[in-house]
Amino acid sequence: MYNICLVPGDGIGAEVVPATQRVLEATGLAIRFTHAEAGWAVFEKQGKSVPADTLDKMRESDATLAGAFTSPSKKVEGFYSAIRTMREELNLYANFRPAKSRPVEGSQDNIDMLMIRENTEGLYVAAERRYGDIAIADAVVSKGASERITKVALKEAQKRTKKLAIIHKANVLPLTSGLFLHTAQETAKAYPDVDSYDVIVDAAAMHLVRSPETFDVMVTTNLFGDILSDLMAGLVGGLGLAPSANVGDDHAVFEPVHGSGPDIAGQGIANPTATILSACMMLEHLGEKEIAQMIENSLNQLLSRGIVTPDLSGSETTVSFTDALIKEMAL
Repeated sequence: MYNICLVPGDGIGAEVVPATQRVLEATGLAIRFTHAEAGWAVFEKQGKSVPADTLDKMRESDATLAGAFTSPSKKVEGFYSAIRTMREELNLYANFRPAKSRPVEGSQDNIDMLMIRENTEGLYVAAERRYGDIAIADAVVSKGASERITKVALKEAQKRTKKLAIIHKANVLPLTSGLFLHTAQETAKAYPDVDSYDVIVDAAAMHLVRSPETFDVMVTTNLFGDILSDLMAGLVGGLGLAPSANVGDDHAVFEPVHGSGPDIAGQGIANPTATILSACMMLEHLGEKEIAQMIENSLNQLLSRGIVTPDLSGSETTVSFTDALIKEMAL
């Protein structure tokens, strides 16, 4: 029996997470679901984006499947984003963002790559301050966190094609990005079977656009990984197909990369694919690789037949797409 915590969050999360729960139930796996709240709407009611009881439920579960979380673009006193709270409170230091070719319009062929992003440091420590017309932000990079995330990436590379790109900007930021690069390079020496090489982040962006098939596993700091992984999603069909995982030593939270979609929330047309693929990553994490692959194969069959939601120029609703997937899984 697996204990899975479901945190729908804001906007379309309330539609795509229940759809994914239906898919998980259709696998026949013994799963007990726990429901919890987090996000902007919860902050407005309770003054916290992630209440203590939600964190308790997540800690007590084998894994958490999250939906979408809204964050304001302006500073709101007392607000701290839900997913960043989860990452910090549960020490989810490794962010996994895969990008695979899909049988949809706009997806390039022969892409199968994985961005591994340091999830707790960099500019995302949110140490910002303002002095009149000048705003300053601190970036935190530590040797310990850089070594830890590089080891994760090296172990993933060993499972795949044994290639690892270390992405950095040490030529301009020799202390922060330089520390990450040099730590990663030293760590990689203990993994001689992995071909590790470094790429400056702007060059990496260009190469991702021009020859994405040459990349396999990449590792980088928080902000660079966040930006480049969205670029990667654009190469294989968009954010509606982009899953992710936040993993630590004791806990893991799986979530789609897309936002809360306030413009379509409540219309029943949200694409649940990214959340379903995030659930596949969760199943792999739990050791259910064959079932995860079966769901992904069924998804690809639907996509190849043009059974898609409006974001991919289709006419399926969230419910009808999920119905079709569950039927495909049963074949």
